Amino acid sequence: MAVYSFVHDEPTGPRGDTGNGIRRGTARRAARRSKRGLLSWWQDIRPELVVRETLAWWLITRVGIFLISISAPLLYNRDENYPSVWRAWMQWDVWHFKAIAEYGYANGEPSGAPLAAFFPGLPVLMRAVGWTGIGPVAGGIVVSLVASAVAGVAIARLAQHEFSRYGEKIGPTAALVWFTAPVAVFLAAPYTEALFCALAFPGWLAARQGRWARAAVLVALACTVRVSGVFLAAALVVEFLTSRKREWHSAPWLLLPALPVIGFMAYLRGIHGTWFAWQDAQEKGWAREFTMPWTALDHTIEAATTGFFAAARSDWTWMFRAELVTLLVGLALLGWLLWRRSWGEAVWIVATLGGFATSYWFFSLTRATLLWWPLWIGLAVLIHRRPWLGRIYLGLAIPLAVLWASAFFTGRWAG
Repeated sequence: MAVYSFVHDEPTGPRGDTGNGIRRGTARRAARRSKRGLLSWWQDIRPELVVRETLAWWLITRVGIFLISISAPLLYNRDENYPSVWRAWMQWDVWHFKAIAEYGYANGEPSGAPLAAFFPGLPVLMRAVGWTGIGPVAGGIVVSLVASAVAGVAIARLAQHEFSRYGEKIGPTAALVWFTAPVAVFLAAPYTEALFCALAFPGWLAARQGRWARAAVLVALACTVRVSGVFLAAALVVEFLTSRKREWHSAPWLLLPALPVIGFMAYLRGIHGTWFAWQDAQEKGWAREFTMPWTALDHTIEAATTGFFAAARSDWTWMFRAELVTLLVGLALLGWLLWRRSWGEAVWIVATLGGFATSYWFFSLTRATLLWWPLWIGLAVLIHRRPWLGRIYLGLAIPLAVLWASAFFTGRWAG
């Protein structure tokens, strides 16, 4: 342990070393680190702290969700038979992803569900991980587990890159509010949200850094997961055109995300005989035919108040009410982005809202908020400006997250 010399006021070691050797060793290590081109971008924001804290929150919140998956089926069991805790993960769209992983698109599922409505990215990984012997559903849980960690670190880095003036805590704070979102159960379940974010978040960070080829590759991979990748690709083009870091020789990379979408549509055409098989499946299974926004809003308000579902399924009623609240949040977020002149991110939110606003009704918009990284980073900024807002957010978000997760794990509609 170093002590200080009263003669030279420099740190000395146990043998009287003035510390020059220590400094030379430190300089050599810094020089070695600077040569690692792939890792040099970490050094400006002390990623060891950002990543460590982010993964700590990821681990804590994952444990919490898994505890709910065990306790909720037991707590809300109304059957005389002991409930299957494992089956709690197999809800709603998980069955469709499982069917694609097992049967593919060509063979079809025994239930006859319109599986063409789902992109292949997640089912392919579920099948690949399931080959280890754990099965496709457990494989999907593993995929979401890993992807949520990757996405959490990515949103922390993105927040750190955009708002570094708030210090080293802004990144982990953004990850925390994302991990504790009311609908965060879909970051753990075998759904597409975690995997999409694991590609979209680092893709947008690459774009903000002017690394357009990397951004295009990641967005193209995101396009294999869900149709939201098309909206993200459009936002990437706008970001390129409005960025000070644009390099015109990188512009052809922006065409890359179109390839997986066209390829998937061509594959479905070979099976169903039409280029519009995806849209046909959406309309058949989820009533997502084109509807004027004001009509869709009217349908949503009806379903949230005195509509058909109000008398039969109270969980549907409350979810449609959540859709309306989410719409207001999305509009407020859009206003903030326009005020900041964040044109690419504004296009991302507009496209997402537009996609849901032109369906029969607003459906699963609450779940789509997990894809809105500007929302969670913006909340982190507000929390750093007004710490008391952080206490209010956690005080409201965590109970809502428990309710949402409990609803999902007991088979109720949760968005």
